[in-house]
Amino acid sequence: MPIDLRSDTVTQPTAAMREAMAHAEVGDDVFGEDPTVNALEQRLAARFGKEAGLFCASGTMANQIAINAHARPGDEVICDEGAHVYKYEGGGTMSTSGCSVKLLCGDRGRFTAGQVEEAVNDPGNPHFPISRLVVVENTANRGGGSTWDLREVVRIRQVCTARNLKLHMDGARIFNAMATDGNTAAAWGAPFDSVSISLSKGLGAPVGSVLVGTEAFIALSRRARKRIGGGMRQAGILAAAGLHALDHHVERLREDHARAKRIGEACASLPLVKSVMPVETNIVVIELQAGTTANELLGKLREKGILASVFGPSTVRLVTHLDIDDDAIEQVIAAWRSIAC
Repeated sequence: MPIDLRSDTVTQPTAAMREAMAHAEVGDDVFGEDPTVNALEQRLAARFGKEAGLFCASGTMANQIAINAHARPGDEVICDEGAHVYKYEGGGTMSTSGCSVKLLCGDRGRFTAGQVEEAVNDPGNPHFPISRLVVVENTANRGGGSTWDLREVVRIRQVCTARNLKLHMDGARIFNAMATDGNTAAAWGAPFDSVSISLSKGLGAPVGSVLVGTEAFIALSRRARKRIGGGMRQAGILAAAGLHALDHHVERLREDHARAKRIGEACASLPLVKSVMPVETNIVVIELQAGTTANELLGKLREKGILASVFGPSTVRLVTHLDIDDDAIEQVIAAWRSIAC
């Protein structure tokens, strides 16, 4: 089997997780009658200090439902230029919700309250869309898994409140962020009107994200989920994997971070490497020297049984996760060194 570092979405359910799924109590979730789904939604809503939750098939679905519930066609969404909601969600902000996007040039995916203030349109000027929603991605994928400073997010919240904007967090890897900064889920949830929480990345569940917010917001979101075909029936089989992940796969995230740092440190001094983004969590982004393309490098790694992903013409990304142990890391480092020789 190859060592697959393309993403933390490639993990296989553990035997214990499969056992939990096999014995999940289920019902019809569209009728609100799946007890395992209800338990997962309630648990994450409470953990992040929100009133209610909605189980979704993916992080993309959760984010796009949030945008649809917060904004109206013709409104504007403010986010970083590399944000997942803009680059990797199939144009859903525009096609599903009819919203335009204003892009901020942040520091590895993290912008400031001052940038938000400058970006907000004059709501009285009919030439411009109404600025309606700000989206924060934590951790920031294209920032190499960079984590936000909660204090700056609180300042962004203050701008949003003053300017009548909603604030959503794409928390695809929020548990990775919390493993790094030590803040609680409730502390991270407090500044936001809504949070999407992925279970299928670092936590290792096969499917699913949960969107949390007020009861009124989740009621709108549930309607939006149904409208786009996201209403699931006996989804407790999937929700059981999420509950198992919350019980067993959160504390171990620090192991992924330590392994990612080992890769980054080992590769930083290699002659074919131009730079390595600061490794804060489980994502390693490596820029190659001129003369070697990302596709060429990935081809050589593939020959050695290692999979990674292209992140730009001369940039590659490697992501550590539940299925990558210390032996795998040593093989990865050895492969990079052999290619560099």
